[in-house]
Amino acid sequence: MKPIRVLIADDHTLVRAGFGAYLRQLSGVQVVGEAENGREAVRLIRDCRPDVVLMDISMPGMNGLEAVTRLGRDFPNVRVIILSMHTDRKYVHWALRAGAAGYLSKNSGTAELELALEAVASGDTYLSPEISNHVSERHQEREDDVPDPLGRLTPRQREVLQLIAEGHTTRGIAQILKVSVKTVETHRRNLMERLDIHDVASLTRYAIGLGLVTPDE
Repeated sequence: MKPIRVLIADDHTLVRAGFGAYLRQLSGVQVVGEAENGREAVRLIRDCRPDVVLMDISMPGMNGLEAVTRLGRDFPNVRVIILSMHTDRKYVHWALRAGAAGYLSKNSGTAELELALEAVASGDTYLSPEISNHVSERHQEREDDVPDPLGRLTPRQREVLQLIAEGHTTRGIAQILKVSVKTVETHRRNLMERLDIHDVASLTRYAIGLGLVTPDE
C-alpha cells in the first residue's frame, strides 16, 4: 500500500519537529513537508501534494481555519486534520464547516493520531473522544445554528483582520498580500463596517477572542 503523505502546519518549530520525528517512525506514513503558517501550507501543497495535512488553528499570517477553507476550494482531495489546543465546541464546528475532516486535541496520544490519520486518509471523519463529547452535547442541533462570527467577512477581509491584529501596518499588509495600499485600506474600512468595530485596538481584541491570534503574537 502507498504510504499516507502528510504535511505538518504549525507555527512552533519544536511542535513540528516532534510530530515529524514521530510520524517518520511509522511505516505507513511519509512526511512530505512542514509549514509555519497557513499561507505557507497552501503554497507547499501545490508542490508536495500531501494526502493529509495536520493543521494548527492559531498561526501568524493565515490561521488554520482560513487555510482549510482555501484548501477545500483549491485542493478538494487533500484531507485536513485540525490539531489544536482549542477544544471548545465552536472551534470544532467552525473547522468542520470550513472543510476539515478531523479534529484532534494536542493533548491526544500518539496512538490516537495514528487512528485519525488512517481514518481521514480512508475518507472518514475523525474526532478525538474529548472533542466528540463536547460536540455530542448538542448532536441534534444543526451545525448552521452555531454562529460563525467571521461568516459575514470575505476571505480577504478575514486575512486583513488577522494581519491588523498581529500588528502589521497598512503598507506591510499590502506587501504581504501583494496588493496596493489603497486596496488594503478599502478592505479594512469594509471589515470595520461589517463588524461595527471602528478602531484597531478593538479589532485586535476581537481577533484574540476568536483565537485567530494570541496576545503574545
